[in-house]
Amino acid sequence: DYRGMKFLCVDCDRQMEFDQRVAPGDGTLTAAFRCPSCDRVVAMLANPMETRLVSSLGVRIGGKQVPDQPLEGVRQGFAEAREDSFAEESVSPARREIRWSMEAVERLDGVPRFVRGMVKRLYSEYARERGIAEITPAVMDEARADLGLEGM
Repeated sequence: DYRGMKFLCVDCDRQMEFDQRVAPGDGTLTAAFRCPSCDRVVAMLANPMETRLVSSLGVRIGGKQVPDQPLEGVRQGFAEAREDSFAEESVSPARREIRWSMEAVERLDGVPRFVRGMVKRLYSEYARERGIAEITPAVMDEARADLGLEGM
């Protein structure tokens, strides 16, 4: 069960706790973590491009503020279920297959391998949310502009 990146106080050998998130308004984001033993503070600074990418993926900096509940994911799924969820002719937008044009695949091949899956998922989710059936270089450009990722 992955809960995100952790920071360790080297002096105390204790896991640091999330302290605060600061978005100063210049597009950057700072997340501070504090050691519960010695009160040492470290901060992670994300540049504007990193901040937009994290925000577009829906990642919350700082983790959960409440303890996990048993079967939380299942309960959340039922809470958000649509009335036609079990209709046979219904295909959930989240399950709709997205086609990739040959040109888009070639362009995706230029993305570094270690982030290629994340980038492909980002474009696929963008297309699903907008009812786009095929990802082309034009759709990729549109997604980058809409998500504020032009520098990527």
